[in-house]
Amino acid sequence: MSPARTYRHLFTPLRVGPLTLANRIVFCAHLTNYAAHGAPTERHAAYYAARAAGGAGLIITEEHSTHPTDHPYEKLIRGFDPAVVEGYRRITRAVHAHGVPILAQLNHNGGQASSMYTRLPVWAPSPVPDPLFREVPKAVEEHEIAEVVEGYARTARHCARGGFDGVELQCSHSSIVRGFLSPAANRRTDRWGGPLENRARLLLELVRAVREAIGPDLVLGVRLCGDELVDGGTVLEEAVRTARMVEATGAVDYLNTSIGTATSTLHMIEASMQVPPGYAMYVPSAIRDAVDLPVVGVGRFKDPLQADRALAAGQADLIGVVRGQIADPEFAAKARTGRARTIRTCLSCNQECVGRMGLNRWLGCIENPEAGREAERGPVPLPAPRRPRRVLVVGGGPGGLQAAASAARRGHRVVLLERAPRTGGQIVPAASVPSRAELLDLVRNLAAEAARHGAELRTGVEADAALLLAERPDAVVLATGALPQAPWWAGGHPRVVDVREVLDGTAAPHGRVVVFDELGFHQAASVAELLADRGCAVEVLTPAMSVGQDLGVTLDLEASAVKAHAAGTVWSTDRICTGAEEAEGGGVLLRLQHHPTGTEETRSADWVVCAVHQRPDDALWRELRRADPACGAHFELHRVGDCLAPRRAHSAVIEGHRVAMAL
Repeated sequence: MSPARTYRHLFTPLRVGPLTLANRIVFCAHLTNYAAHGAPTERHAAYYAARAAGGAGLIITEEHSTHPTDHPYEKLIRGFDPAVVEGYRRITRAVHAHGVPILAQLNHNGGQASSMYTRLPVWAPSPVPDPLFREVPKAVEEHEIAEVVEGYARTARHCARGGFDGVELQCSHSSIVRGFLSPAANRRTDRWGGPLENRARLLLELVRAVREAIGPDLVLGVRLCGDELVDGGTVLEEAVRTARMVEATGAVDYLNTSIGTATSTLHMIEASMQVPPGYAMYVPSAIRDAVDLPVVGVGRFKDPLQADRALAAGQADLIGVVRGQIADPEFAAKARTGRARTIRTCLSCNQECVGRMGLNRWLGCIENPEAGREAERGPVPLPAPRRPRRVLVVGGGPGGLQAAASAARRGHRVVLLERAPRTGGQIVPAASVPSRAELLDLVRNLAAEAARHGAELRTGVEADAALLLAERPDAVVLATGALPQAPWWAGGHPRVVDVREVLDGTAAPHGRVVVFDELGFHQAASVAELLADRGCAVEVLTPAMSVGQDLGVTLDLEASAVKAHAAGTVWSTDRICTGAEEAEGGGVLLRLQHHPTGTEETRSADWVVCAVHQRPDDALWRELRRADPACGAHFELHRVGDCLAPRRAHSAVIEGHRVAMAL
């Protein structure tokens, strides 16, 4: 079926103020951490240009701070500083080269900021501390509100000088404007607080000032929070009333939407795979019913058909696809040209996008090793090698598949050998637990890409040194993964098993089960949920301050905690295991220590499941090194992923790509 018949709405033009968009796909604002010393960089220009080249209908950049009191994180663009204009011009020239319009988002984070960088009080409508930043802000006075308004106007003028096609006012999740709109954050009794008409006053003042600053020929949009999902906060009915007020000004060209706040309900703004796609569409749907302005809908859109159906249902006029276009910059172009099946669909794992932001690192992607490195990438398509080489890849997990895909894409002759009946490695059992099935997209996408570029994938093949030497390749990439390793305290007890043994069916725990979490990620929380679903009574022990502590940065911790509570699963923190003994009835007696106090404890369980560190499966590497210590007489030899050092999937993907590019 032709794309025109498959996507009846997605690729129809739309007039937004003075602009005519070629399609309905929006690359909405999101943090990148690419700024340096408060200024945009070449990395920004290359990043946004890649999505423009990939066919997005509209690009909206990350926020540009409008006032010196606003500096919530280190790598912020200081839009109020005139020095940013030249960097703006680099971004807009790069995007306009592909015929795509680009807007800049303006924001003051208000009480959702930090004084760490400014050494100034945080400004907000009222002295209500934010749950995440935990600072008591200064309630802005009349003259300071005037400063805020002028800061937005000044930044808007900088954006106009920098070549942007317009600006968007951020009035949703993390914003002083959201703070004024929210009854939970705005406790004022003057003309800026109380009834909605007063709480919306700042927004309307900003609309007036910014429109005056940019004139009639540039686009002005407003992004509203439709539901804060907090007690006493903004609800949908008030958001709809605010949208009507904004439209009544006659100065705004479109409305964008959001859900949640950047603190209490951040996990609903950038929802992980634990939340169904399209979960937030009730917000734009209600606003669209109330106004005539074009409305942008967001909410974990993974594929173009899902987006087209939302448009067909009248839920929105435009669809925000952010993580989908981070994972595959050609998301739009592939759909438009009938190549939708080749789209590298986002996992919503949040590991390298949202998670890296939480760790103050620049934005990347677990599936796309080039995300954030567009400025370093060089020519597209990838440069062909001086001489195509015969490459053998051993292991079909993420690292091996990425090595095969990237090497084949460059023109090498690639054969991948996988000993299991299917490719995927540890991703396959990891995706078998509740709410994690989308992980399979990672290996499915990579396997399809490798095959599409001519790599031969052979499964059910056990590679050894003799086989590899007999094949006489030019290069071998080992991606043989890792193996479970019993912790030192297990004592060889047969009912102390690894999480992988539970997931692959080797072990079937029942009754009372203790899960020991030494990794702080999905392994323990996921297997605990699986076992609870099977009827086990589960307790999760961890030496850390929280079970699955790293799930906080991927925004999975909230859902995991809610599900654990509902299942009756107990989370016990600050415990280390010091031994395991045979218990009466064949179970396990665990010896524990509460390490903050040194108190000794015990636990009796029928089974103990360990989420602990693995050991590299590097036997083939050692075998090859014994056969030929240099390996140079036969072939070039590389290791990637867990067989080099057991880590997470993104490390394997990056290393597989890096090795392939160096061949």
